[in-house]
Amino acid sequence: MALQEMTPDPDAAVTTLITRWKDDPGGAYRTWFLWDQRIKNFRSIRAGISEVVREIDAGAFGNVYKGSSLETVVGSIAEQRQIFKGADHAFLWKPRLRIPDIYEDAENQRAFGRFLHACACCDTGDAVVRAIRRLAEHNVKGLGPAAANMLYFLHPTLVPPFNTAIVKGYNALTGSKVRLGSWEEYLAMRSGVLRINAEHRALLSNDLGAIAGLLFDLGTGRYLAPPRENDAAALAAWEADLASVREESAAAAKALRAAEQQDRSHTQVQGWLRDLGKSLGFDVWVAANDRNRSHDGGRLCDGRVEVLPSSLEASPGAEAVRLIDVLWLERNAEKAGGSGRVAAAFEVEHTTSIYSGIVRLLDLALGVPDHAAAALFLVAPDAREDDVRQQLARPAFRRVADLRVRFLPYGELERNREAMARFGSGLKAVEAVARVIG
Repeated sequence: MALQEMTPDPDAAVTTLITRWKDDPGGAYRTWFLWDQRIKNFRSIRAGISEVVREIDAGAFGNVYKGSSLETVVGSIAEQRQIFKGADHAFLWKPRLRIPDIYEDAENQRAFGRFLHACACCDTGDAVVRAIRRLAEHNVKGLGPAAANMLYFLHPTLVPPFNTAIVKGYNALTGSKVRLGSWEEYLAMRSGVLRINAEHRALLSNDLGAIAGLLFDLGTGRYLAPPRENDAAALAAWEADLASVREESAAAAKALRAAEQQDRSHTQVQGWLRDLGKSLGFDVWVAANDRNRSHDGGRLCDGRVEVLPSSLEASPGAEAVRLIDVLWLERNAEKAGGSGRVAAAFEVEHTTSIYSGIVRLLDLALGVPDHAAAALFLVAPDAREDDVRQQLARPAFRRVADLRVRFLPYGELERNREAMARFGSGLKAVEAVARVIG
């Protein structure tokens, strides 16, 4: 049954649902869609998909998922809070079933690589659909619409994410019977999602992550879909359920405050690095998307440089470099108000994917030759050192060992930052308390 057939007033009911959902502090809109780190990870996931394509094209992808560039990418997607939890399950090798058959069948592997490459290069919905249909014609055993989660990070305005909860939510909202595992079923759902999103664009977003979050919360049972029958009692019961969800959001609000506290901890460490860099004689750049965060009675960007060196601004990796949490820049006396090369780059990984931070550092080190000598630091809680080492040991990051990326624990930074600021100069003091990885 189509959405427009809902009665008594489908548009009004869906509008009420979306409005309540957006206000819910525990709903996917506030906990995931508005999450700062969501957008920050897009470029690194796209870079990882390009690496998968490159390795398949070169015949270097291999036949093992564990430790592959694909595991790195899909693992990073799965770390995107609750809506993508379990996104890696579809790609885990199931030896008894011999699926997904992109590890042992070379032709299927190449078809998968061509599919990702075509989707990465195209810029229209029709082109994405053609690429999906070409892949579907190969009937690759075990490789279904779960791959759409990768496509979402390539084209968030064209491709909705896909998982069991999203499908259940879509079916509940529209009365459809979309099934899992079929690309044709996914494309039918995509058409419906685009239609619903267009009808409620003012409340949702061009980014299909918003409506996917709504469908996810419907599919997990956090919300009930509006009744489709012409039944005033059913509608009243549904509206009462909406009200009860709102009342039950106190616990969710507590969880959201905990997430915000994590973000504040991230900001606090950025502030330490900002102030330490200035004390050690560097100009300081703070990530473009973090500049207006509140910190220490002001903003995180207070006292930082407004413009990156021209060699960075003109580089292919400039978009990623602007998002590196903190850069220390050598002061350039020849340029009034300008800065020289990057002396050090810091990625703060409080709870987010370490993979994304590594990719941004690599974009700087390998993509901008004039700044290749910069010292690279991954800054994280002391307890995450093993996570850092495991990530950097992956084959996808084999070049990292040559770059001498260092792990800077929060504890060392907190204990020593005041002494370093008072008595230190240059990078020696920071390098002394950091640990070389690889």
